[in-house]
Amino acid sequence: MASTTSRVLALSVALALGGCATFSEDGGFGAVQQVTKSRLGQDARWQRSDADREEVAKIVREKLAAPLTADNAVQIALINNPGLQATYSELGIAEADVVAAGRLPSIHIASLKTKYGGETVKVEQAIGIEVISLLTVPLRHRFESTRFERVQAEVARQTLAVAHETRRAWLEAVAAVEIERYMEQVKESAEASAELARRMARAGNFSRLQQMEEQAFYAEATAQLARARQVSVTVREGLTRLMGLSGAQATYRLPDRLLDLPSGVSGYPEIQKSALDERLDVVAARRDAASLAQSLGLVKTTRFINALEVGRARTKEGHEPFAYGWEFAIEIPLFDFGTARVARAEALYMQAVSRVAETAVNAESEVREAYAAYRTAFDTARHYRGEIVPLRKKISEEKLLRYNGMLISVFELLADAREQIAAVTASINASREFWLAETDLRSALTGAGVGPRIAGRVSPLPVGRQGAAPH
Repeated sequence: MASTTSRVLALSVALALGGCATFSEDGGFGAVQQVTKSRLGQDARWQRSDADREEVAKIVREKLAAPLTADNAVQIALINNPGLQATYSELGIAEADVVAAGRLPSIHIASLKTKYGGETVKVEQAIGIEVISLLTVPLRHRFESTRFERVQAEVARQTLAVAHETRRAWLEAVAAVEIERYMEQVKESAEASAELARRMARAGNFSRLQQMEEQAFYAEATAQLARARQVSVTVREGLTRLMGLSGAQATYRLPDRLLDLPSGVSGYPEIQKSALDERLDVVAARRDAASLAQSLGLVKTTRFINALEVGRARTKEGHEPFAYGWEFAIEIPLFDFGTARVARAEALYMQAVSRVAETAVNAESEVREAYAAYRTAFDTARHYRGEIVPLRKKISEEKLLRYNGMLISVFELLADAREQIAAVTASINASREFWLAETDLRSALTGAGVGPRIAGRVSPLPVGRQGAAPH
């Protein structure tokens, strides 16, 4: 009997040793890199050594040598954002759990020695291992492996979220630069108009009220420029933080204006078709449910026996030689037959199934909402760029000709200029809104999440009776 038990134990140990998990070369980061490459066309990098950090620093320097594009900003964030690097470490933690679950349970060693009158009376020694833990190694390893896959999906989702936030921050920063430059022109023009009004009032051609209106517009334009500059600093610093830049790196250059609008937009049917299959939050929810299902199986397997330990033992009394045998230890749930644990696991699993359904419903709704905003923003921006701004320009040119021909007064010319300022500012904001909506739609298709805006828009200048525009 002892020989049979010994062979069974030896076989179990051999099987467990054969299935021991080992650490992968990339720590599971390859799956994250594959997602970022397929979704973004860019590489993510986990800095785990000095060589990695030096290579990343070199790439960052190269990207910052020219005016920063949106793609380069995202690339820098993917490899240099400190918070993202901390998130990548979650993979190492999860993989360590997988490896630990695939290894043998701890060995239990016990020793007892009794003496009487200074002379050893009895010696007991035993070495054992928990049989239940040993036999459930494959099940526990599968459970941790499934959880590891869920962590990979979540890390990939957070990586795409950082990419999304970085692209939004770049759009906000470039739009702020464009508005700031335009506000500088408005301020210079308002200053010239205020000086003209002062001279005309001195010559008796302007009333005191008209002069004060022009002066007030100049003061308001100066305040708007100051606000535009502050917004530009705020959104730029948000972008700088996302890219993980500091010191001299923070002096990078940005383009002067946003990209031109595309000639057309994508249709909704082809966008909706792959949304649910590709969204990472849906994938993570499904894997979470699968992980809990495996956990339920583990709970049912061990519901009646919490611990069963078997091992080799030997005893000795007095001067007698050691006597060898086997030691068995079992924990019996006398007052808890495991029904509570099983019921809890089943409830958790049904909760996870409902979460999967909720995530899928929300994903579909978010894609519809994001596409509606994307389409509306495109139509609005195209309307401003294609109709309103060109029409305002033609009106201004026509009124300038009439002013030169002394057919209209300077008051009418200035009133028209105010309208042109508002139209141009609104056009810049509409263009920014489109590119932000386009970025949000990308995020909705991946499930990366839509972050809050870093800063609000620069409001158009007042379009009341006072004002002037660039000449």
